[in-house]
Amino acid sequence: MARNKHPAVKKRLGKANSHTKWAPFWVIPKINGMKRGRHVHPSRITHVKRNWRKTRIKV
Repeated sequence: MARNKHPAVKKRLGKANSHTKWAPFWVIPKINGMKRGRHVHPSRITHVKRNWRKTRIKV
């Protein structure tokens, strides 16, 4: 990839980078209720997940 990137490309890469993150920690008790002892991983709540090996970004 080029060193100097076009602003539109940087915008697309930034959006794709946010799709690799988990849901925030405060969302888990909000969605699942305040049940004690129930452990849910934040990645289960995240709808759009992306991995750099599995999916390519159309830039």
